[in-house]
Amino acid sequence: MIEITDAITLAENEIEERFIRSPGPGGQNVNKVATAVQLRFHAAHSPNVPKDVFARLARLAGSRMTKDGVIVLTANRFRSQERNRQDARERLIALIRDAATPPKPRRKTRPPPASRRARLDSKRRLGALKKLRRPARPEDT
Repeated sequence: MIEITDAITLAENEIEERFIRSPGPGGQNVNKVATAVQLRFHAAHSPNVPKDVFARLARLAGSRMTKDGVIVLTANRFRSQERNRQDARERLIALIRDAATPPKPRRKTRPPPASRRARLDSKRRLGALKKLRRPARPEDT
């Protein structure tokens, strides 16, 4: 079991890992050993991910989520297969944790009367200044 939050835990069989050849660091080893990890998590079909968390997860994952609701993460930062595997899992956990925290509700606020007055006064001052820049009309003299 992988614990994400107190309420969300994932079973090991919900995560699918495939090892692929890595374009990252590794020298000659990179051509022989599949060190990169492609982690797939079926978030849409997971019984442990609530609907509201899934909606936020889809927005946060962006292009990393397929149309079927599968999150695909590729980890190839490290030279060893085990460290890449650990990195991919940590990134998945962080992504789900971010989605699990509900957004803070926005409280409507109104600008105070003093700032409203200051804004209107500044508009009046700028309007008067622009009026002075205009060429004099014959009927004004």
